Amino acid sequence: MNTQEILQKYEKSADNLLGLLHDLQDAHERHYLSADSLSAAAGYLGLPASYVYGVATFYTMFSLEPRGRYIVRVCQSPPCHLLGSTDISKELIKVLGIRFGETTADGLFTLEMASCLGVCGVAPAMMINGEVYGNLTVPRIEEIIEDLRRVK
Repeated sequence: MNTQEILQKYEKSADNLLGLLHDLQDAHERHYLSADSLSAAAGYLGLPASYVYGVATFYTMFSLEPRGRYIVRVCQSPPCHLLGSTDISKELIKVLGIRFGETTADGLFTLEMASCLGVCGVAPAMMINGEVYGNLTVPRIEEIIEDLRRVK
């Protein structure tokens, strides 16, 4: 879906800004909001570009930098932390060869921290794009990442 088609899904109301930004970001193959996307949203909704930029930079689920095909978010909530998210994080750093906030050279993975994914019952957990992976173990991390690499 192109930018114009996404814009047309929404009424011209500032109340629709968050949904519009999510759709624009999801539609980009590198999962980010480009300057053109921000400008299009501002123009369509009749909002100042600085306001739209401020919203996009306030919320951690938005990115203004290109990201990987798979966005790997590791939950850092107290339950996940207590049940091993630190070990999960270390394994992801090792398997992916990147640190938090970075994208692999092949453009497949971006590693991010999440304050809470809201899935405490399956801690430790991570989310890759929209899919939650819970009850994680260190050996399971490599299996998940290798499965995604095969999909390319």
